[in-house]
Amino acid sequence: MLLVDAVWRGQPRKLVLQANRNGFLYVLDRANGKMLMATPLVKKLTWAKEIAPEGRPVMNPNSVPTKEGALICPAVEGAANFFSTSFNPATRLFYVNTLERCAIYTKQATPEWEVGRNYYGGGGRRDPNDQPQKFLRAFNIETGKVVWDIPQDGPGDTWTGTLTTAGGLMVYGDDAGLLAAADASTGRKLWSFPFNDPLHTSPMTYMFDNKQ
Repeated sequence: MLLVDAVWRGQPRKLVLQANRNGFLYVLDRANGKMLMATPLVKKLTWAKEIAPEGRPVMNPNSVPTKEGALICPAVEGAANFFSTSFNPATRLFYVNTLERCAIYTKQATPEWEVGRNYYGGGGRRDPNDQPQKFLRAFNIETGKVVWDIPQDGPGDTWTGTLTTAGGLMVYGDDAGLLAAADASTGRKLWSFPFNDPLHTSPMTYMFDNKQ
């Protein structure tokens, strides 16, 4: 979750921004806990129609696990996960590495609970017919709309976040195994560097001799 102080729809607010693994982008007033907005992060989103004003999801029919397995989006990994998001006060955009993927969710009879044993009552597996894809997306926090996005080529297995700078950069891990930079305002790709392994951490910045 990201703490942001900004003018939101004409009113100064202390905000919490969250790219939730359930597929929705949440904007909350962190002073009073009020949900200001909840909009989709991804296109593959089938489990809920929307988030109601009080914060509860409006479920779609047939969007719960079954013994046979139900195809539901997003996948177990989530539309986003623990990796860092970022917000640039100059562009007023919220940057998220998102995952478009679905899963087959199953349920099973819940066994008797035992110390040290898994207690799930179900699970999720990949759909062999679903092609996962990562997208770096820049969201307008007042509308929830995608201002620009960068499709990524890869298996959808990277777990890396975003970093934005006052110099107008958006630095991120690309699913093709690249550390990459784009223009934070337009999404135009500027630079990339290949790595040998998939990226599983988020970019960081530091100062040395008073230089970033």
